[in-house]
Amino acid sequence: MLPNNKFKGLDLEFWANVKLLNQKLGYTVRQTKTNPDSDFVVPTKEQIVEVFNGEGLNPEKLVCNDMLTEFGILLQEYMTYRGGALTAQVKPNLMDKTQAKLLFDTKRQELNPSCPLPMNKQKGEKKDYAFLTGLVNMLIESNKENSVCNYDPRELTSITIDGFPIRTLSRRVDGAFPSIKDPKAIWEIKEYYYTTTFGSRVADGVYETQLDGWELWEARTILNRDIKHYLIIDDYYTWWTCGRSYLCRLIDSMHMGLVTEVLFGREIIDRIPVLVNEWLE
Repeated sequence: MLPNNKFKGLDLEFWANVKLLNQKLGYTVRQTKTNPDSDFVVPTKEQIVEVFNGEGLNPEKLVCNDMLTEFGILLQEYMTYRGGALTAQVKPNLMDKTQAKLLFDTKRQELNPSCPLPMNKQKGEKKDYAFLTGLVNMLIESNKENSVCNYDPRELTSITIDGFPIRTLSRRVDGAFPSIKDPKAIWEIKEYYYTTTFGSRVADGVYETQLDGWELWEARTILNRDIKHYLIIDDYYTWWTCGRSYLCRLIDSMHMGLVTEVLFGREIIDRIPVLVNEWLE
């Protein structure tokens, strides 16, 4: 999923207000008997004023003379867009393990890959291929032509000038093209097909991605080195049933410029060939 250009390049003041309002009002409306289909929160002007007054803050940049300002309208428009995009674009692309396994098996038979197809970290009957990772690897291999690709970097990403390291990222990533040194693109994969609760490990993954994003933002801003940064996630139950607030945070991160693009579930089938062709240019 690509970010919406209307909401790219907004300053940190905008995102500070998004975070504040979501912190106080939540990201989704609670499910009730009268509202069984929980929707995403879009704050009214009354709610904005109430939150700011409750925090001892001045709401006039958002609501002035009982009217939303341009800033306030933009904030409402963004939250409306975010909820609509999640419902219309993200939800239909998220798969469960049965759907992911079927897609993996289909593509494996079709592409006859020689790239790594790692196993998941489960035990016993749950032990199987890491379906999303395998799909990503197969799709990259089938589109990269003769270029090399590091499907499993076991070292930190480095940025160099004249053979000398000038930046090293803090975390290892799941893949790099063409190399972990001065890559054109890096990516992380979060597949949680066997998760039964939304635990801290899943939440931590979102914040780790933001850390990588800030380091890459600094390199882009100070060094003029633009490394594409992708997050690839899946599992309907984990992300949609349990973790919609974190899906909101991922959409925020993408529009803040901390992630180039977030790919959701089966969306990889169409998007990865396009992305690899861009990397080859």
